[in-house]
Amino acid sequence: MPQIKTWKTRPAYFFLLEVLTKKGDLTDDDLFDQLKSEYEDLGFKDFNEILLKLEVSGKVRTSSMSRGKRRIELVHPH
Repeated sequence: MPQIKTWKTRPAYFFLLEVLTKKGDLTDDDLFDQLKSEYEDLGFKDFNEILLKLEVSGKVRTSSMSRGKRRIELVHPH
């Protein structure tokens, strides 16, 4: 019998914010690995779309580091 996939109860963006809250600033690769361990189907394109939405809504800030790496940090409300 094939393994039945179940829907996650938490959206990926919520999990991403949770990880940043617990661990602090991370590189995009580390953050993607964390998400990938929870959401196996998630591709890097999906991850970038989530990051973009969170950045536009003012929840996270991304800054460029060396050679295509980005630093993702949580924006704390004032």
